[in-house]
Amino acid sequence: MNNFAYVRPNDVDSALALIRSRPKARFLAGGTNLLDLWKMGVEQPQTVIDISRLGLTDIAARPDGTGLRIGALARNSDVAGHPLVVSQYPVLSRALLSGASPQLRNAATMGGNLMQRTRCPYFYDPAFPSCNKRNPGSGCGALNGYNRNHAILGHSDQCIATNPSDMNVALAALEAQIRVIGPDGERVIPMGEFHRLPEDHPELDTTLQPNELITAIDLPPMADTKHAVYLKVRDRSLYAFALVSVAACLAIENGVIGSARIALGGVAHKPWRVPEAEALMRGVTPDRSICERVADRLLQGAYAYRYNRFKLTLAHRSIVRALTVAAAAS
Repeated sequence: MNNFAYVRPNDVDSALALIRSRPKARFLAGGTNLLDLWKMGVEQPQTVIDISRLGLTDIAARPDGTGLRIGALARNSDVAGHPLVVSQYPVLSRALLSGASPQLRNAATMGGNLMQRTRCPYFYDPAFPSCNKRNPGSGCGALNGYNRNHAILGHSDQCIATNPSDMNVALAALEAQIRVIGPDGERVIPMGEFHRLPEDHPELDTTLQPNELITAIDLPPMADTKHAVYLKVRDRSLYAFALVSVAACLAIENGVIGSARIALGGVAHKPWRVPEAEALMRGVTPDRSICERVADRLLQGAYAYRYNRFKLTLAHRSIVRALTVAAAAS
């Protein structure tokens, strides 16, 4: 590891002043991702700004009394087990509990999970010279390499990595809003606009601006908590990233679907949603045929590579399974 300076501010303003004034500085929260990248040599910060003393851990109703606000430094395990999350946002609780291991969930923070970087081996290991995300312009080693875990949607010839987070998939289906603060003050980023597709700049994972800090995640009220499912398909039951995951939130009254929100994980550079697919479910009685049509639309344009062709079938079956379970829940 490189030599570095370590600072621990006590308030948000001090943290923002430090990130502006220190070259190659990085915020450190739980450290479950940054430290891995640092030890591998992918990240080499000159200054580490430990933000663990900033507070930002509350989990409570939003100031207007609707929905929920989760502090960016709330631990994943605390959020997953919080009574308000379990009762009002079960899909988020289930997604968090399916991620990593209990030890990591006890350390990882909500804001850090939002910023979690891909687990593509060509990115994670500098021994592989070709990675446009780590070294722009060097090429994408996964294109013609071992790409079993890689994207089938939204990718480009610059990058086919996937977003590894389970939490992000649930937040996309919940239409969360990300609250950030920076040199220009506070702003709110809709979850669907927080992460980027790779296009020509795969080194940019999010739309967060330099020197901005995530402070909280806002969740709007859920109209129906009964018909919400998080399905994760992975190689083993613990400490494995999703090959395909599905967060499905349906609102059903008198047997008819009023609204549907569906997000996919493990298949793209960001949680994948298609509003036109969700619209197919509105005003209909759920059955297998409509679930199949929705899966077809969600995966329209999907393209696989040598080792991940199985994801095309796996994703389709996972969508149908998740929607069928969500619709039948009581």
